[in-house]
Amino acid sequence: MDRAGVPAPALRRGAARVLADNWTGASTVPSRTLYPHQWSWDSAFVAIGLRHLRADRAQRELESLLAAQWADGRIPHIVFNPAVPEDAYFPSPDFWRSSRAGRPAGAPAAPETSGIVQPPVHALAAWLVHVADPAESHRRGFLAHAYPRLTAWHDYLLTRRDLGGGGLAAVVHPWEPGTDNSPCWDRALARVEPAPPGTFRRADLAHGHPHDRPTDLDYGRYVRLAADYREAGYDDRAARPAFAVEDPCFNALLAVGEHALAAMARALGRADAPHTARAAALTRNLVARLWDAGAGLFRVRDLGTDTLVDERAVTGLVPLLVPDLPADVTGALRRTLTGPGFAAPATRLVPSYDLTGPAFDPQRYWRGPAWFNTAWLIHRGLRTHGLDADAARLRRGFLTEAGRSRFAEYVDPVTGAARGARHFSWTAALTLDLLSTSPR
Repeated sequence: MDRAGVPAPALRRGAARVLADNWTGASTVPSRTLYPHQWSWDSAFVAIGLRHLRADRAQRELESLLAAQWADGRIPHIVFNPAVPEDAYFPSPDFWRSSRAGRPAGAPAAPETSGIVQPPVHALAAWLVHVADPAESHRRGFLAHAYPRLTAWHDYLLTRRDLGGGGLAAVVHPWEPGTDNSPCWDRALARVEPAPPGTFRRADLAHGHPHDRPTDLDYGRYVRLAADYREAGYDDRAARPAFAVEDPCFNALLAVGEHALAAMARALGRADAPHTARAAALTRNLVARLWDAGAGLFRVRDLGTDTLVDERAVTGLVPLLVPDLPADVTGALRRTLTGPGFAAPATRLVPSYDLTGPAFDPQRYWRGPAWFNTAWLIHRGLRTHGLDADAARLRRGFLTEAGRSRFAEYVDPVTGAARGARHFSWTAALTLDLLSTSPR
């Protein structure tokens, strides 16, 4: 039972109800109000939780996303539901124009999608879903179908997105790393001329408080970057991105995903697959290019200046997930995680930005609030490195806040107040996963 009086069975039932209510028949929306379509990394987290309820539905969640994959290998960050009105979300399908503008890059004729991507947590999710019920996976041919698609996804990131030439994947829009308005992007975003305010309409403000959401100035820059990418045909070789960074969370997930692909290859009898070597190379490059020993965490690299960004954010702690990190790096990450910058006073969750940092804002989206998906990733990282006591504390905090907040999108790390959408799918799904995980 958590401090709010929610016993584990009731928490489990509540989480299952959120996923049932947000299920569309083929996939799960993050939120019925704020996010009414299918989102890429959301679906991966949802599948991780769904595997404890119904393995076949967890498989369908990922299959529906992979069905929208582009011929160049990218998995788009949004798959649009044609039954949802155009004005329910912006940027809408008529902004992205994927089936037309993205045709040279291999966008499908249907469904309509966005043209950018999100963090590559999908291979990890697919492997966990397979392991949850191997018999059902074999019966449906899930792994044999998913493996080549996920390999093509990673190939895309490791080739066309290696914009810095250092063996890491770059992101070309702040929405791609998933931490949309993090202070880590401010320096690179300042070089982007925003789209004029009258040229777009923010549907997000109809369902979220302006103090919680990105500013109009930042949103104008997001629109400009997306429009410029669209006008370049979403072609990474032809585009000259005004925003390009290497993000530690994104690349850590890519490395972990390569380990998952290696396990898939072995399960499918393809022992000669290159994934273990690629995971090792990604780990070396992650440490060489993004580790900052003085700060005790990984930094973002701004490719516009080829320098590390002097901001401390949760994205720099998520590489705890990577199994083969040097011991000194793992120890430093643990000290940073438990130090004054990231030990939130009102919750055991991890704030999205350093509590003592100059840009900290406890309410505004990724500029301070504590999120459940990053807490889950860090919890998994702690367990990966045998830091079980720290993992158990984070697990207890996660379950406490999930129940108390009614599965909120995120919480204020200073007061613990629920923020963003309620009945949020990945919060519910990852609650199910942690309830099914021994705290050891």
